[in-house]
Amino acid sequence: MSTPCASGPVCLGIETSCDETSVALWAGGRIEAELVHTQIPMHSVFGGVVPELASREHLRLLDPLVESLLAQAGRPGGEGVELVAVTRGPGLLGALLVGIAYAKSFALARGVPVVGVNHLHAHLLACEFTGFIEYPALGLLVSGGHTHIYSMPRPGAFELMGRTLDDAAGEAFDKIAKLLNLPYPGGKYIDELARLGTPVRGLFTRPYLNNDNCDFSFSGLKTAVALHVVQHALPALDYAAFDPVVVEPRVKDLCATVSETVAQTLLEKTRRALGRADGVRTLCLAGGVAANSRLREVFTAFAEANGLKFLAPAQKYCGDNAAMIAYAGVQLARAGLASALDFEAIPRGRAVPDDYIVNPLFKE
Repeated sequence: MSTPCASGPVCLGIETSCDETSVALWAGGRIEAELVHTQIPMHSVFGGVVPELASREHLRLLDPLVESLLAQAGRPGGEGVELVAVTRGPGLLGALLVGIAYAKSFALARGVPVVGVNHLHAHLLACEFTGFIEYPALGLLVSGGHTHIYSMPRPGAFELMGRTLDDAAGEAFDKIAKLLNLPYPGGKYIDELARLGTPVRGLFTRPYLNNDNCDFSFSGLKTAVALHVVQHALPALDYAAFDPVVVEPRVKDLCATVSETVAQTLLEKTRRALGRADGVRTLCLAGGVAANSRLREVFTAFAEANGLKFLAPAQKYCGDNAAMIAYAGVQLARAGLASALDFEAIPRGRAVPDDYIVNPLFKE
């Protein structure tokens, strides 16, 4: 995988914000190696991520993964690594602490800088794995925990224009999937069933549009779907032996309707944001929900109709991954920035501060 950035330090990236233990090595303008261990099989038993179990898994897996990564890249012991980038937040506090402690120790032992990366910004920068972001840009970040719109007037600048007030789009997908007894993570299976169904016009209203802001609220949609499931006595699906082919057509249509409602709601708020941002040239779509097929279709068409360049990461880089953390870390290093060794983890619900320190070692 190549990117528009062909320079920068050799960087070890570490991502442990939720239920993926991921490490990656950036060198020579590309990701040289990457490894991801997903905890989905473990958490699926509970229908969602159990924070304490996630932290323990990160602690168990991180060091062996880093060793394997470095061996795969021909850099045993971290030979030639010049920078360590790690997810600082937002995320699960315990999970973040594991990655940050490891990153600081690795950097301190080798005498190299460490940089704490804003997980949300990194998702949007991962769009550059598919093409060059032409600024000014507009970024829509849609994940399980966040639904944010950013104005991106220049490289490294992220100005928040709208955010979720309660349930994020991905959280709504997962909770609705749970109502239907779909496997975890539910958003993926709603998308799969939606492709086999037909949206029912007028079944659900697009939530939180009767206003003039760019914020989001999907809790009402979740409630409306829950009432629909009860009122129409939709049977719980066979979780253990899920087969989309044998799922009732009305359930497929319900999933298609939910997917369409979410996509059109996100689109309308993005349209508003576009009207309030100056000279936008690129529309970026990122985060785990950016893997949703209908969302990508809708936003591709919208960008084309408005003369915008459209960028979204490949499916494998929509979810949490260390490749985007390494890449974001390299961009910060090229701007002459790093983090002090006492930087803190930032859990979900708190803004990640831009408290970087000057480190001109790799400044261009």
